[in-house]
Amino acid sequence: MQSGKNRNILYFYLKHNLSFIKPKEGNTSLAQEKWSRSRFSVVLEKIGIAALTTLVVFEAVVYMNVGKVKLLFSIYELQELFFAFVFLLSLFGAHSLISVWMKHRFFNEINRFLKLFIEILIVISSTLVIYMVTNYLPLILIFGEEGLLPVRVRTAFISGTFISLFFYYFVERERHKNQLQAEMLRSARLQKENYQAQLEGLKNQVQPHFLFNSLNVLRSLINKDQEKATEFTERLSDLYRSFLTYGNEPLISLKKELEVTKAYIFLLETRFGKALQINLDIPQDTLSYFLPPGALQTLIENAIKHNGSTSKNPLRVSIYTEEGKLVVRNRLSPRFEETTSTKTGLKNLKTRYRYLSQEEVEWGRTEEEFIVRLPLLKVENYENSNS
Repeated sequence: MQSGKNRNILYFYLKHNLSFIKPKEGNTSLAQEKWSRSRFSVVLEKIGIAALTTLVVFEAVVYMNVGKVKLLFSIYELQELFFAFVFLLSLFGAHSLISVWMKHRFFNEINRFLKLFIEILIVISSTLVIYMVTNYLPLILIFGEEGLLPVRVRTAFISGTFISLFFYYFVERERHKNQLQAEMLRSARLQKENYQAQLEGLKNQVQPHFLFNSLNVLRSLINKDQEKATEFTERLSDLYRSFLTYGNEPLISLKKELEVTKAYIFLLETRFGKALQINLDIPQDTLSYFLPPGALQTLIENAIKHNGSTSKNPLRVSIYTEEGKLVVRNRLSPRFEETTSTKTGLKNLKTRYRYLSQEEVEWGRTEEEFIVRLPLLKVENYENSNS
């Protein structure tokens, strides 16, 4: 094995977009209802902030001019308050659209400072347009141009621009950032639950199949050698206890997997005798690596299923490590009776590895041998290490 080669595992790697996560049909209406409530609460929040900000800014301007807070408003002042409220509410809506628009792929590919300049320019331009539509033009229609002093228009626009930039960068952007983080966390949890469910389903396919074959071995021994059958039963009990203990773990140390595999090999050699020869050559320095539990048993079982053997022409299986992988190699000796290969065991292993690591299970055949290579995974600070 190459020294210093470090393989870090992502247990639940987010390889797919959120669109691949499909909720159950029964939960669709509930999800839509929650989404509608969430949108409604956001709108109410914007209305409340716009109303409060309008009142605070108006009172601040009044205080700077007359030195006191005003509690009663004239018709003219109420009209100004209304148009200011509409201005801010429209501004907040525009901010949401701008914030989403700035996430477009085009803006992620340009220079950061250029993106910031474009963003500020868009915010200021939208502020000017919204001010003209919601304040300037309505007030001209009501009071005429002589009723609006140019200095008041300039002051209103400049103060509105600063308010707009403040709310965009310190309120809208922060809210959008928190919303994005919450969505990423939610999607990660959904992916994790989805992968756990699929992984559990794969393991459930393997466990009954393994038990069925083990019971077939035991049945063949009962009438031949009861003492051997008793020992076989004890080994089978120990083996299945280990399988139940570690089967719920996503990974198991190679050391523990070999202990379980040796018990499994004993059961097989008891049945097949000299017709089966399994050679293990595993260096000590690889025992701290990890692989999915039951992986070796699956490959040995696969070799026996698809190959015939006799005492004169035994099935030879070699298990060793090479370049950071656990290699299982068996001589090809096709059975006389045809067996349909669905490669379910290999496909399950491949899928389990896909959920645990970016490294792939490899298999292939030559004219004389079938070879499978399982990546040996190094997990830093693995909480449930069984080494």
